[in-house]
Amino acid sequence: MTRRMSYDGVAVAVPVTVPYQRYSTLGAHWFLGQAMEALVKASGLKKEQIDGLCVSSFSLAPDTAVGVTQHLGLSPRWLDHMPTGGASGVMCLRRAARAVQAGDADVVACVAADTNHVDSFRQTLGSFSNFARDATYPYGSGGPNSIFAMITAHYMRTFGATREDFGRICVDQRSNALKNPDAMFKKPLTLDEYIAARPISDPIHLFDCVMPCAGAEAFLVMSEERARDLGLAHAVIRGAIERHNAYSEDPVMVRGGWRRDRDDLYAQAGVQPADIDFVQTYDDYPVIVMMQFEDLGFCEKGEGSAFVQSHTMTHDGSFPNNTSGGQLSAGQAGAAGGFLGMTETIRQLTDTAGPRAVPDAQLGLVAGFGMVTYDRCLCTGAVILGRPA
Repeated sequence: MTRRMSYDGVAVAVPVTVPYQRYSTLGAHWFLGQAMEALVKASGLKKEQIDGLCVSSFSLAPDTAVGVTQHLGLSPRWLDHMPTGGASGVMCLRRAARAVQAGDADVVACVAADTNHVDSFRQTLGSFSNFARDATYPYGSGGPNSIFAMITAHYMRTFGATREDFGRICVDQRSNALKNPDAMFKKPLTLDEYIAARPISDPIHLFDCVMPCAGAEAFLVMSEERARDLGLAHAVIRGAIERHNAYSEDPVMVRGGWRRDRDDLYAQAGVQPADIDFVQTYDDYPVIVMMQFEDLGFCEKGEGSAFVQSHTMTHDGSFPNNTSGGQLSAGQAGAAGGFLGMTETIRQLTDTAGPRAVPDAQLGLVAGFGMVTYDRCLCTGAVILGRPA
């Protein structure tokens, strides 16, 4: 494999969250516009100085990123549209960083947003993937809950994981969310409440599922020199990977593409898993969080249950995970869920995470995971961010 060029000299700054709403009659364009306005105000830049744009959204259709440029009055010289859902934050960052290094753009806005009205989730599912729809709908199995119920049940049979093990992940994330003013969930969650929650699709119960909502997440990518000149607190990229359609030979997903490329990720950063201070896993369902703990090298395959039993995953615990509460407790604003770990990591590394700050954090790992078909998700990625030298 050709050794990739480093990401030296690239800064990630100005994390933005447009507050989530359970339902909204406003469209994705509105939430994207709110995010762009916040980026301009927080950075001190003029809108015209943002000459790159990377967009992710499910409910923006039939528009794409180029339609956003007209709607918001932008004229970028570099443009990308990233339809990879939960993996889009990592993938937008990677492409934006390369654009900055190549001189194709000076400042790139990475923005993800979706709306959520009463019927929009059902409509999104129906058009999400023709491949998945045609394979599952004739059998009465529609949507991600039943798909991840199959993945979860298979993982439990294979490795002996229990609902209590998954519950530990959800309970600790809720604890983190209580210190996040943007989180949708405001009440504590106990393990007993998790276990007793109503079933959705066996073995998936209520608190294994994310809450769809409307909102946006965004950040800026530029050179470190530009960030310093603007006086912007920022993080730097130590390493990044992505992989698509990994382990297609597995009948049901038990591992993700992170596993194939993790050695490269840590080699780029010159660190080991033990050096990472906190992790932001993509958490559409807790079984996927557990797979990431394994496939990113924090424990071996099949040891996820023992790992969560031996660690506290709160922001001040022995293994901080999803310090914003993650999607399971902050909410899933569509494709913006794929940016949530990125904006939270930037906040952690620029000392703006407030009461949920990870003590003395120097390195954070963000993992992405997206585009579910009937037996797996196809897109994985990860990035290690750190404080500037």
